[in-house]
Amino acid sequence: MNVSIKTPDEIAAMRIAGRLAADVLEMITPYVKPGISTGELDQICHDYIVNVQNAIPAPLNYNGFPKSVCTSVNEVICHGIPSDKKILKDGDILNIDVTVIKDGWHGDTNRMYYVGTVPEHAKRLCEVTQECLYQAIALVKPGCTLSDIGTTIAKHARGKHYSVVEEYCGHGIGLVFHEDPQVLHYGEGYNRRNDLVLKEGMTFTIEPMINAGKKQTKLNTKDGWTVTTRDRRLSAQWEHTMAVTADGVEVLTARPDEPFYREL
Repeated sequence: MNVSIKTPDEIAAMRIAGRLAADVLEMITPYVKPGISTGELDQICHDYIVNVQNAIPAPLNYNGFPKSVCTSVNEVICHGIPSDKKILKDGDILNIDVTVIKDGWHGDTNRMYYVGTVPEHAKRLCEVTQECLYQAIALVKPGCTLSDIGTTIAKHARGKHYSVVEEYCGHGIGLVFHEDPQVLHYGEGYNRRNDLVLKEGMTFTIEPMINAGKKQTKLNTKDGWTVTTRDRRLSAQWEHTMAVTADGVEVLTARPDEPFYREL
């Protein structure tokens, strides 16, 4: 693996991009309600990123992706394409995935939203998935390994009788949207060749995708992007971009309601 080590100045630039991405997720929150389309949510996010933040929405035209954010509803695991025809309804769960480019640097984050009144079993899936992310973040420091992170996520999810998506993972990030390393969300996917000991200055995302049913996925071959659970049961995901510090971790995309948030 060719894992880049960022300088303090580079991490400072990523801190700005990360904060902007987090702000998009905060801004869009009041708009997430029954009756709005995912296409409308995308347009609101796009206008905010471009016109208010003076930044660039990284997903737009990335390898042909046609929209500025990803919107994944219910059984959609990731890479859902916003559409004016996809109207949110009461009881849906929604993931919005935002990546902002500011001065060349990327900030990548996503979170779950409840649309109206959501069933308790759907809330529980979302909560456990967030716990998976938070438990993984708590491990991050120099000397931790990627397999430590994956093992912790999988143990917590499987202990709650959920499954972990294996085909999609976290990733290194910086001036490049997706760079080394790949961050798997299950420990048994690592061996001596692809495990990695974390060092100060590494930057990457952790973004567990947890399914209510089985782990198998299905790619929509018509649009080439949308990934759903094969059994059509619910899936949830939470994501942060972070930097390894001298003695721990800084979450670059933290939101004000989170325990690791800090002022710029």
